[in-house]
Parts: sequence; structure tokens; C-alpha cells
Amino acid sequence: MREKQIEQKLVTAVKNMGGICPKWVSPGYDGMPDRIVLLPKKKIAFVEVKATGQKPRPLQVSRHNLLRKLGFAVYVLDDPEQIGGILDAIQST
Repeated sequence: MREKQIEQKLVTAVKNMGGICPKWVSPGYDGMPDRIVLLPKKKIAFVEVKATGQKPRPLQVSRHNLLRKLGFAVYVLDDPEQIGGILDAIQST
């Protein structure tokens, strides 16, 4: 499945939970995740969306690791079947 299709499914699922999922554009700081997931009760995480079977580039992995060191959850999503599990994990933190 294409990245854009998976991304739209994520946005819709987050909206259905009462949250928002803005696209994150970070000029001058390449490699940051595609989306910020903001759910009720102060739940936040970052999601890198990839086409089915694709993996993050090395710079993206580096940025994900930086965010994790800062205490943020970062998920890589390449299959729409993963969306429910990712959102459950974000809610449970």
C-alpha cells in the first residue's frame, strides 16, 4: 500500500478517537517523523509513515533515536493493520 493511503488511514483513526494528527514539517531539520499524534489526556507520539515493506532511511533512524532519548514514543507504520496497536500503545502510556 502507498504511504499516502496509510497516512490517511492513520489520520482518520486518530480523529475518530478525538485526537488530531498534524503533518510535521521541520524546515532545516530533515529526517523527522511524518506525523505527530495528539490524543486526549495529554497523549503524544510521533509516527513515521512508510509504504508497505519500506524502512526508514538512516537519517530518519537517527532522528527517531534522538526523540526516544528525549523520552518521546516514535513508531514506524508501514501497514494499516498496525494502526490500532500503535494507537493503543500511545493511549496506554
